[in-house]
Amino acid sequence: MSEQPVRSRVDGDGPEQAPEGSLPLVWAARRPAGVPVKRDLIPALSVLSAVSVFGLAVGWLWSVLAPGELVQVVENGELAALRTESYHRFEDLVLFMLLGLAAGIVAGGAVWLMRERRGPVVLIAAVVGGVVGAWLAGQVGVAWGASRFPSVGTPGVGDVLNLAPRLESVWGILAWPLGTALAYGIAAAWNGRDDLGRRLG
Repeated sequence: MSEQPVRSRVDGDGPEQAPEGSLPLVWAARRPAGVPVKRDLIPALSVLSAVSVFGLAVGWLWSVLAPGELVQVVENGELAALRTESYHRFEDLVLFMLLGLAAGIVAGGAVWLMRERRGPVVLIAAVVGGVVGAWLAGQVGVAWGASRFPSVGTPGVGDVLNLAPRLESVWGILAWPLGTALAYGIAAAWNGRDDLGRRLG
């Protein structure tokens, strides 16, 4: 005679004990946690605004740390980069992306600490805020960086100039939102709860 599994219910009274020699099979009806949208809209707008404004600080920091590029005026008024100075154009972009990635990780971690608002609505707001903040950081960073390297009038042939740092690729703004999504995603995966622990707040 084959052994049949015995189902036991999980309720407020606790699971029933399976008879000796039987195979226990415990089941419980679980309803997946819903995604609250309306309640999180106002906090999401606040998150988007706060993360975006954070771009001003990132832009200022980049304008201070980014190196300029030494160039020499040659014939026809063209500019030629001195030896190894052309690397600074790449360094400016890499520095901007690293600062954006760090800002994104900090923003993702800070938004995750908002336990009662965890979910996709606030995450999307933080990612969009990261895009806006990175764009804002690029705009003000280039402008503030140019103020550190004032123009010297009309240069002559053979003069050496120090050009202000610049960003030559718009793809650098993606580092910030990617950092935010990465930090928040890792925290959500580590949490492992259907509601991400909102009800524990």
